[in-house]
Amino acid sequence: MLRLTEIKLPLDHPPEAIETAILKKLQIAPEELISYNIFKRSPDARKKGEIALVYIVDLETPQEQALLHRFKKDPHVVPTPDMSYHLVTQAPSHFTSRPIVIGTGPCGMFAGLLLAQMGFRPLILERGKTVRERTADTFAFWKKREGLNPESNVQFGEGGAGTFSDGKLYSQVRDTNHYGRKVLNELVNSGASPEILYVNRPHIGTFKLVGIVQSLRARIEAMGGEIRFQSRVEDIQIEQGQVQGVTLTNGEFIASQHVVLAVGHSARDTFQMLFDRGVYIEPKPFSIGFRIEHPQTMIDRCRYGEQAGHKLLGAADYKLVHHCKNGRSVYSFCMCPGGLVVAATSELGRVVTNGMSQYSRNERNANSGIVVGITPDDYPGDPLAGVALQRCLEARAFELGGSTYDAPCQLVGDFLAGRPSQSFGSVIPSYAPGVHLCDLSTSLPDYAIEAIREALPAFDKQIKGFAMADAVLTGVETRTSSPIRIKRNEEYQSINTKGLYPAGEGAGYAGGILSAGIDGIKVAEAVALAMVRSAE
Repeated sequence: MLRLTEIKLPLDHPPEAIETAILKKLQIAPEELISYNIFKRSPDARKKGEIALVYIVDLETPQEQALLHRFKKDPHVVPTPDMSYHLVTQAPSHFTSRPIVIGTGPCGMFAGLLLAQMGFRPLILERGKTVRERTADTFAFWKKREGLNPESNVQFGEGGAGTFSDGKLYSQVRDTNHYGRKVLNELVNSGASPEILYVNRPHIGTFKLVGIVQSLRARIEAMGGEIRFQSRVEDIQIEQGQVQGVTLTNGEFIASQHVVLAVGHSARDTFQMLFDRGVYIEPKPFSIGFRIEHPQTMIDRCRYGEQAGHKLLGAADYKLVHHCKNGRSVYSFCMCPGGLVVAATSELGRVVTNGMSQYSRNERNANSGIVVGITPDDYPGDPLAGVALQRCLEARAFELGGSTYDAPCQLVGDFLAGRPSQSFGSVIPSYAPGVHLCDLSTSLPDYAIEAIREALPAFDKQIKGFAMADAVLTGVETRTSSPIRIKRNEEYQSINTKGLYPAGEGAGYAGGILSAGIDGIKVAEAVALAMVRSAE
């Protein structure tokens, strides 16, 4: 097949315009175009009054070789790359050993799925509950019907933290082997809309993710995998630098010399256990800040002009960065168009924020993290010093919010002026359980407050109204990524603990659903090949 790129058409073009553009570009007759499919569709909004759609299409024609020769100097006409996925091995029929996967976030789920597809019958252990049970627990906490369950919340439970997010499915990771396509295809096979295969910056949304996660579980189980919920790993047995198995909180020991660690960025007790067992851990940079909310209609107008609200454009997003005079960088993080700011704590007596959107993205506010990058130089000490800093900031946010799990918040105008907020204006915060107006200046280190105060007016120059006085800041955002890295070698094993495979966000090797899924596939391949070698 041929891949044709840079087909630019008006936003409201008729369906036949794509085929017409293909025929015109290649100068072939209609009967010579056997078929085509859209590989990618992206909006070009650089000119607000003339927003266009840009397509990449794959097509089939008997003139393929002749066209490749004719357009050999044209970078927009190329052979379609082979993006199909091929399993690297299969478990021998006599194989009885089982790998263990800890965690059912995107990384753990895809590691488990791939191991199951290769016939290794993985045992997947999840400290939290099934996705529907944890959803009930989470919503009960948000609505103040019940208290926080430290084992069943936004961070812990089937589907991982990504379940309560915008469900973004794009990443900046280098993916020459097209693992990302494998992730997307498996999500479609589990119930996601096929549009995620071709739309620019695809997303799923929380409610749709719930059903997809359940389907992934059923598929893993149908291939011989086993998933145990409310099964927290209390300890890992290591002998002479080799993993021997895991011990659960109920005392049960499960033997395995191949353990995938996909626990997510909030499994702080697990990080401590690994550190105590001598597994090599190092601190890594992460970011801290607030969530900011604006009217979604304002963001739409700024990004799309008169064509704001068009059904093919949907709710507009943004990506912003500012390099400050004090040497810090401030950037927008996990932007959620038409979404909600949600309570994302997993520990008692702490407040953490995050963003979430449904597939429709039709809530009144846009929100994103406005965060400041920090490094281990900002939290010197042992490798878990970043965790200690996160806890300190989250406890302070709990205190500023009134010690009720309400979040502290402040209007942007008051934040810039350095005065406490007294009442809301045109932007009503969406955070549940609730918010408490205050002065956020003591919620983060001084260098972070200084940087954000400089960045907001700078962002206003890119999106008019971004620093509007009535916009709302809600604190704190601390779990942008893992504060540690569990370093691994070229075989994806811990550098000092054979058979332990650190993976995904918690280990410091991913950031988001897609990259975590990709990492899960890579680690599953490494585990499978190692298990086959050990059996030979």
